[in-house]
Amino acid sequence: GIIRSHDMVQWQPVGGALEPLPGNWPHYWAPEVTYHNGRFYMYYSLGDEVNMMQVRVAVASSPAGPFVDSGHRLTPEPFAIDAHVFIAADGSWHLFYATDFLEHSHIGTGTVRARMASPFTLAEPAVPVTRARYDWQVYDPQRANKGGVRWHTVEGPFVLERKGLFYQMFSGGNWQNLSYGVSYATSNRIDPPDEWAQVADGEQVLPVLRTIPDQLIGPGHNSVVRGPDNRQLFCVYHHWSSDASDRVMAIDRQDWTGERLLVFGPSTTPQPAPPRPALADHFDGPELAPHWRTVGGSWAIANGALLQTNIAGDASATCTSGGSHFLAEVSLKQVTSDELRVTSKERSDIANPDSSIVKSASRRPDGQRQSSIINRQSSIGYGLRLSDDLHILLEPTSQRLRCMVRQEDGGWHEELRPLPPDFDFSAYHLLWLDCNGQRLLVSLDERTAQLQLLLPTTAERQLVLCTSGTAAAFAGFALTLGWEDLFDEDGPAEAWGWQGGGAGWHVAAGELQGESPHGEALLTRGPAVEDYELVVSARLAGDGGSYGIAPALQPDGSGPRLRLAPHAGGWALHGRSGSDEGVFPLPPAFNPQLHQHFRFHKHGTQLTLAWENQMLGQFTVSAGPAYVGLLVANGAAAFDMVRVAVVEV
Repeated sequence: GIIRSHDMVQWQPVGGALEPLPGNWPHYWAPEVTYHNGRFYMYYSLGDEVNMMQVRVAVASSPAGPFVDSGHRLTPEPFAIDAHVFIAADGSWHLFYATDFLEHSHIGTGTVRARMASPFTLAEPAVPVTRARYDWQVYDPQRANKGGVRWHTVEGPFVLERKGLFYQMFSGGNWQNLSYGVSYATSNRIDPPDEWAQVADGEQVLPVLRTIPDQLIGPGHNSVVRGPDNRQLFCVYHHWSSDASDRVMAIDRQDWTGERLLVFGPSTTPQPAPPRPALADHFDGPELAPHWRTVGGSWAIANGALLQTNIAGDASATCTSGGSHFLAEVSLKQVTSDELRVTSKERSDIANPDSSIVKSASRRPDGQRQSSIINRQSSIGYGLRLSDDLHILLEPTSQRLRCMVRQEDGGWHEELRPLPPDFDFSAYHLLWLDCNGQRLLVSLDERTAQLQLLLPTTAERQLVLCTSGTAAAFAGFALTLGWEDLFDEDGPAEAWGWQGGGAGWHVAAGELQGESPHGEALLTRGPAVEDYELVVSARLAGDGGSYGIAPALQPDGSGPRLRLAPHAGGWALHGRSGSDEGVFPLPPAFNPQLHQHFRFHKHGTQLTLAWENQMLGQFTVSAGPAYVGLLVANGAAAFDMVRVAVVEV
C-alpha cells in the first residue's frame, strides 16, 4: 500500500503499489523507492521467505504508482532482501542489501554493497558492509530450518552521509527479543577495503532504537527522510503493538551530536508535529497565491505545477518572502511542445503573455547600471534567482548548470557544471539552495551537482523563478527560514557570521573552537528572530573550564546564559533570566568531554530547555526577536553544530 502526506501527521491512502507477479510468489518485502530522471524505481524483495528471496526493481512515472516490474533480478544470491540505493557525491549508485553468510564467524544474515551499472543491474559482486559480531544480533540460538546453528541477523540497511562520514543504519537480532533494535556502522568512504565500524555492542553501547517492554515491541527496518521544513530529519520505522497483534509505522526525530547519531525514540506518547516551512506552494489551486508576483512571459497553473509557456524572452515569478538565511527548494523542468498544448480547462492563466525581454538592473559602484542577464545568447535556460545577486540556470543546449554570482565590484563570477549525458531536461529535477548569510550551497538532485558559493553581502534577498528563451514548469516550492552551521570549512569565526568573543574563537577540524583561559568569552550570532528552535552540539575541549549557551539574547546583551558546571557529583546547566534562576541536572552518564545535544525552544516569552529528548525545564524571556550566543569560561570548548530553525506559529 501507498500513503501520502504533506505534513507527516495526516496521511491518506493512495492505493496499491504493485500487481502480483506470475508464479504465485507468497512474499513481497521491504519496498524502497528512488527517483531519477522522471522515473520512480521501487526496489523490493520477492520469494518464499526461507530458501529463496531476490531483489527486483519495478518502475512508475509517479510515486503513487502503479509500479510495473521491470523483469530484472538484481541479486545473484539465493537469499537477498532489504534493498537500499545510495547515490554518492560522484553520481555513482550503490545497492545495499542483506544476504546470508554461512561461513562467517557469526553465521547468519549481514549487509553488503555493490556499485550499480544502471538502475537495473549491478556492476560488480557485492562486498560485506556489516556482518554480525555481537550477541544482541542473535536471531535464533538454534535455528531449526538452518540446521540448528546459532543464527544472527543484521538487515535493513539505510545509508546517510554527514560531514564526510558515512552512516549505515541497520536492524539486528529477532524482533521478539528485548535486544532487538536499530544501530549503525560508520566509514570514512563509501567503498572501504574492510567492513564498516559498528557502534553498538549491546552492552556498553545500546542500539539507538530498541524494544520497550510492555509498551512497544521490535522497532526496526528504518528509513530516514527530511521533514516538511527540509531541515529536520525523521527516522521512519515499523514496530509491533504491545500485544503483537498489529505492525505499525512510526516516525521519530533524528539528529547528530558530533559523530554520534541520535534517534529520539521509540516514542510511546504524542509528539510535537514536525516543523513546517515558512512557505510551501504545491501549485494546486485555481490561481497563483498572492505571495508571487509575475513579470513577463505567460504563467499558468496546471497539473500541480506553475508553468511559464512563452518560449521568447525572459520571464520571472518573484516570491514576496525571502531573507538572508533560509533553505529553499523547487522542482523544475523544461516544458516540451506536447505539454504546451494545454487546454483552457486544464490551466488557469495568471499573467498575460509578454514576449518582451525583461531585465532587472542594479547600480554598480561606478554609478553605471548593469543588466542582470549575462551572455543573453548563451544563457537560454530556466532556474532560480536570488534578487539580482545570483542566477542559476539549467541550460539544455549546452547540457550544463550555470551559476552567476555578483561580486562586490559589480562584476560577475561564473561557475559551470556539466550535467550527465543522460540528464533529462524534460523531467523534474530538484534544485536546492541553502543560504546562510553570504554562504550559499547550491545542489541539483542532491548529488548530480553541488556548488559552494560566496554572495557579496548578507542582504535579504527574494527568490525568483525564472526562464530565459524557453518554457518551464516549477513544482513543490518550499521555503524554510533559519540557518545551520556545520563548521566544515576552517577559518575565523567571523567568516561564519559570529561576532565578538575575541581572538580565542576559530573554526578548525569541523568544530567552532573557543578558548578563554581567564574569564568568559561570549560569541553571538544573528539574525534576530522571534520564535525558533535552537540546537547546539557542544563539548569541553580541556580538563577544566566550562561552556555555555545563550539561547535568547537581546540587543543589549541581556537574556539567560546557561553554563555547564559540576553539580551533586555530576553535571548540570546553571542559568538565570530576570527573576528566574535554575539548576537543571543532566543524566548521570553525561560526559562533558563528548559532544552533547541541547535543544532550546523559544515561543513568545517562554523558553524550554532539553538535553537530547529529555525535557530539563523552562525560563521566561523577553518577547520579540532574539539572538543566540555561545560562551566559554576559564578553559576551552568546541561546538560541532549550531542550528536555528524559525518556528511557524
